Amino acid sequence: MSLASVALIVILLLVAAFAVILYNGLVRLKHGVSKAWANIDVLLRQRHEELPKLVETCKQYMQHERTTLERVIAARQAVSSAREQGDVGALGRAESGLRAGLGQLFALAENYPELKANDSFQHLQQRISGLENGIADRRELYNEAVNLNNVRIEQFPDVLIARAFAFGAAPLLQFSEAQKADVDLKSLFG
Repeated sequence: MSLASVALIVILLLVAAFAVILYNGLVRLKHGVSKAWANIDVLLRQRHEELPKLVETCKQYMQHERTTLERVIAARQAVSSAREQGDVGALGRAESGLRAGLGQLFALAENYPELKANDSFQHLQQRISGLENGIADRRELYNEAVNLNNVRIEQFPDVLIARAFAFGAAPLLQFSEAQKADVDLKSLFG
């Protein structure tokens, strides 16, 4: 075997090893996105289970706030549907509606001293608020994983492996500007 043949074989082995390293890195990023989504999903399921309890507790006291309670129930169902379908865009929109409805519900609860004093309501409010904070934290981690994945599949030489093996971009989980805004308490009580 000639020196040129050995050199060619060594070069081909190095190129193959480099391609394997790139491929494995892309797989790791893809699964990082899936893991981050699963972490959000866990919290969404927990909140989904707590919301009916909150609505039932509020119904006992808030007889004149049916519209707000129905809005929370409808938004809960929209979030559940988007989560089950894995539709990140629809989830972002549904989350915006649910968070606005919960904000309005908690603000309206201020008008009902008996409700605010209810241990069950206080527990559920704290539990749901804690879940909301957890979802926000996990959303940040998810979006970071998505960003790392999306940047990597566009960089050279990773883009060659990404295209060859159909690695795709993942969507960011974004909420509407209205959802991020503070609740307008004057409009709720005016």
